Amino acid sequence: MSSYQKELEKYRDIDEDEILRTLSPEELEQLDCELQEMDPENMLLPAGLRQRDQTKKSPTGPLDRDALLQYLEQQALEVKERDDLVPFTGEKKGKPYIQPKREIPAEEQITLEPELEEALANATDAEMCDIAAILDMYTLMSNKQYYDALCSGEICNTEGISSVVQPDKYKPVPDEPPNPTNIEEMLKRVRSNDKELEEVNLNNIQDIPIAMLSELCEAMKTNTYVRSFSLVATRSGDPIANAVADMLRENRGLQSLNIESNFISSTGLMAVLKAVRENATLTELRVDNQRQWPGDAVEMEMATVLEQCPSIVRFGYHFTQQGPRARAAQAMTRNNELRRQQKKR
Repeated sequence: MSSYQKELEKYRDIDEDEILRTLSPEELEQLDCELQEMDPENMLLPAGLRQRDQTKKSPTGPLDRDALLQYLEQQALEVKERDDLVPFTGEKKGKPYIQPKREIPAEEQITLEPELEEALANATDAEMCDIAAILDMYTLMSNKQYYDALCSGEICNTEGISSVVQPDKYKPVPDEPPNPTNIEEMLKRVRSNDKELEEVNLNNIQDIPIAMLSELCEAMKTNTYVRSFSLVATRSGDPIANAVADMLRENRGLQSLNIESNFISSTGLMAVLKAVRENATLTELRVDNQRQWPGDAVEMEMATVLEQCPSIVRFGYHFTQQGPRARAAQAMTRNNELRRQQKKR
């Protein structure tokens, strides 16, 4: 038996309960604090569990955050500011720095003709700026001043070389005028198969009822003169996409369809793509910028439709997957080549 084990043998028969009974309340409280497992460096635990509770004062009530903030602000206002050791008087001490004048060495001094000396002495800052640009001294001016002096045949710099560069003035771009299309009048012309109506443009009209859009798609089924149908940013959803799909299955005169910037989901886009396969006159289809990404299955279907529909020569969509993008690009190249060969014949 080692000496360490012999030392432990002395504490084998100790009665712990007897020792605890002899401890005072203060000693028991101290022992309880020592036995608590605390981790002050664990930032994942709240502050109350990282250290022992050393507050002896009983709680005065529930936490009132507004009252606490008001009390802290009041205490901060009542605290007197500390007086400066040396009061500030505003007196300036010391001598101001004066940059010494640099004397130009004799070998660096350049003597010009009297006419040039007089011209340079009387030149304005704008003229000096243009001269510096012509001499390719671009380090003395900003990029804007340099290129303005080179590209313009006249003196166009109104600031000097050492002046502060001003930003370009913002040219406000006016908003596009609202779409003046009368939807009810347009619906009547589509139903009557008007010969002069070749384009239906309802872009950016966001208060069109779903029922009216459905009636317009229903009237387009039998129309033979409309060549372009655009519903950009009209807040159209899957019901309108299904109506457009039904229209594509029966219409035989439409050439361009644009349903970009709407709320059409993958289900609605899939219905439109399946209907495109049954339409042989459509040459342009734009379905980009929907509210949510349609998914891989829809992008694969887009590539398949472009491969199976040689009539489509323009397709508007930004692919996110490399596989469908490559297939679609190859199909569009083939479709345009077929169209070019047909025109030659």
